[in-house]
Amino acid sequence: MKKIISSLLIVTLTVSCAEMQQVLEQLPQQTGVLSQAEIGNGLKEALNNGITKQVSKLTATDGFFKNEAVKILLPEELQKVDTKLRQLGMSKLADDGLRILNRAAEDAVKEATPIFVDAVKQMTFNDAKNILLGNESSATTYLQTTTSTALYGKFNPVIKSSFAKVGADKIWTQIITKYNSIPLVKKVNPDLTDYTTNKAMEGVFKMIAVEEKDIRTNFSARTSDLLKRVFALQDKK
Repeated sequence: MKKIISSLLIVTLTVSCAEMQQVLEQLPQQTGVLSQAEIGNGLKEALNNGITKQVSKLTATDGFFKNEAVKILLPEELQKVDTKLRQLGMSKLADDGLRILNRAAEDAVKEATPIFVDAVKQMTFNDAKNILLGNESSATTYLQTTTSTALYGKFNPVIKSSFAKVGADKIWTQIITKYNSIPLVKKVNPDLTDYTTNKAMEGVFKMIAVEEKDIRTNFSARTSDLLKRVFALQDKK
C-alpha cells in the first residue's frame, strides 16, 4: 500500500481530479510510459504489501492487547462488571477476562490475509482509479466494502474456538456468574463472540487506515522501479 498510494498524492496535488482521470485513461501503451495495466498492478502489489505488514502486527502476541489504537475493551454493559469485580478484590479475574478477548482477536486476524489478497486480485482498473483519485481512506473503504462479510464468517468461528482453547468461555462464565450473584445488580448475558468478532474487524481496518493516511502524506518511499516510474510521470504534471 505504501508504494502506489504515495504516488496518488503527488498526482492529486499537482493536477485536478478531472485532469488526472484523463491522464490515466489516455496513457499511451509505449515503452517508458506507464500503462493502465501497470498502474493497476502496482496498486495491487502495494495493497498486498500494506495488508501483509498490518495484519502481521495484529497477529503477534499482544498485537491487540498492547496496541492502544485497537485494544479491545469490554462492551459497555460489562464495564460495570469489571468495576464491581475490582471493587470486590477480583482484579486478576477481570484482567484475565480482558486479555483473552484480545488473544482471540489476535488468533482470528490470522485468517484475514487470504481474504484481503483475494479482494485485491479481483480489483478492476476502475477500482484502482477510484482509489487513486479518492480520499485518504479510499483503499481502506474498498477493502472494508469487499471483505467484511467474508471476514466475519472467518473470524467468528476462530474466536469461538479460541475462547474454548484458552478457557475463556469458562472464565467469562465465572465472571458473569459472580457478577450476577451480587445482590441488586442488573444481570448481564452478552454475546462476547459476536462482540469480539466485530471489534477484531474494526481493529484491522483501523490499522490499515492509519497506514494508508501515512502513505498518502509521505513522499519518501519510492522502493521499486514501478514506483519510480509512476512518480516520474506524476512529477512532470
